[in-house]
Amino acid sequence: MIQFGTGGFRAIIGEDFTRSNLELLSAALAKMIKKDHLENHPVVIGYDRRFLSDLGSKWIACTLAAEGIGVHLINHDAPTPLIMFQVLQENAAYGMAVTASHNPAEYNGVKLFTSGGRDATEEVTDRVEKEISGIRPSEIRTMEYEKAVEDGLIVEIDPQNHYIDSILNVIDIEAIKKKNLKILLDPMFGVSKTTLQTILLTCRCNVEVIHDRHDTLFGGRLPAPNSSTLTHLAQMVVQNGYDLGIATDGDADRIGLIDSSGTFIHPNDILVLLYYYLHEYKGWKGAVVRSIATTHCLDRMAESFGETSYEVPVGFKHISSKMEETDALIGGESSGGLTVRGHIHGKDGVYAGSLLVEMMSVMGKSLRDILDEIHRKYGNFVMDEFDCRMTGERKEELQKLLFEEKQLPLFDLTVEKISYLDGCKVYFKNGGWIICRFSGTEPVLRIFCEMENAAEAERISRVFRDFLGL
Repeated sequence: MIQFGTGGFRAIIGEDFTRSNLELLSAALAKMIKKDHLENHPVVIGYDRRFLSDLGSKWIACTLAAEGIGVHLINHDAPTPLIMFQVLQENAAYGMAVTASHNPAEYNGVKLFTSGGRDATEEVTDRVEKEISGIRPSEIRTMEYEKAVEDGLIVEIDPQNHYIDSILNVIDIEAIKKKNLKILLDPMFGVSKTTLQTILLTCRCNVEVIHDRHDTLFGGRLPAPNSSTLTHLAQMVVQNGYDLGIATDGDADRIGLIDSSGTFIHPNDILVLLYYYLHEYKGWKGAVVRSIATTHCLDRMAESFGETSYEVPVGFKHISSKMEETDALIGGESSGGLTVRGHIHGKDGVYAGSLLVEMMSVMGKSLRDILDEIHRKYGNFVMDEFDCRMTGERKEELQKLLFEEKQLPLFDLTVEKISYLDGCKVYFKNGGWIICRFSGTEPVLRIFCEMENAAEAERISRVFRDFLGL
């Protein structure tokens, strides 16, 4: 069973993430490429450090090669943004990353990219699923990897230096050199070490790295940079006097930050920091695009800039599409993924980390001081987050309650409007909001609530949770 969610196709290894399914997916993509007469454009393939990612990339490549589709295979584990960068550089027909991003270690999957290095839209993934439904297993062809290389159908490539240079070319290296920042990098056993460490060392930062060995179990932690998974990073930042701790998720498209006091910087604040810095200090103008579950501080900031804040469903394909449509400056979501105009069309934790180091160097302030400056101008925005894993039956029950019957709790705040753009979002007159939605990558129900203080956000979230029996 192959179904695409907000972040590609993801499944438990040995259940739906299997060799036969990867070959089936590849055969379907080959059919699409031929129907669209794109055989002369390569498919760029890369992989992360998860179990079977390297082999999975070869299974995909060999199936495409058997159909006469040329493949450019990155010959080492690589960040997802690097793969997207290469799709853009080569004007490739498609790109594929074998990764399950920040999911638990028992998962793997495939992210699909289209021309220009952007996340495949729902229209594209719907086409893939339709092609899959019409393929019989006996129709799937493959070939030996060595034979495909010998015939030139698979070409191994290493675009890492070009990707690194593309970032170095747009950041203020001299400003960073003057500050000699001490930075602790946590790749979370993923793939960002070489790229991000090389960029920071080139800028003469003092860089140390933890959790960089190849461990397909990610040290027993979820490879997602959040407050609960970065406690070790936070402790080491304080104990050893680092100016900043930077973490990236398993495939390096998301970022997490720890400030010099050991405090976790929420991804919402990372977006706010960068939009403020890029617009007010670098002079890069433009709108902002955020997902429906991301801070409204961006709206207030955009309004003060004379710009627009656009709200889209969760999933970076929606963000990148709206950014392209509006020529927005920055886009992102509350899970730590963001991108900036002029770079790739997808989220990039390596580029985001580089820009944040530049920001600290140019402004000459700590992250906390910069955030305090922003809050004095735009007010406080605090988010409460709640996740609950669901059985199929429970999910179906709550979907009916929320999206068919459209029942909601009785809030003691004045409701301004309700949106069902993605999940169920309630906007309050006081500027706060709450959203309840099902994850597109895991069997999880998520509730986000943003208010001007933590106590009020937790209180309103509890009203919704009690209503749903959670």
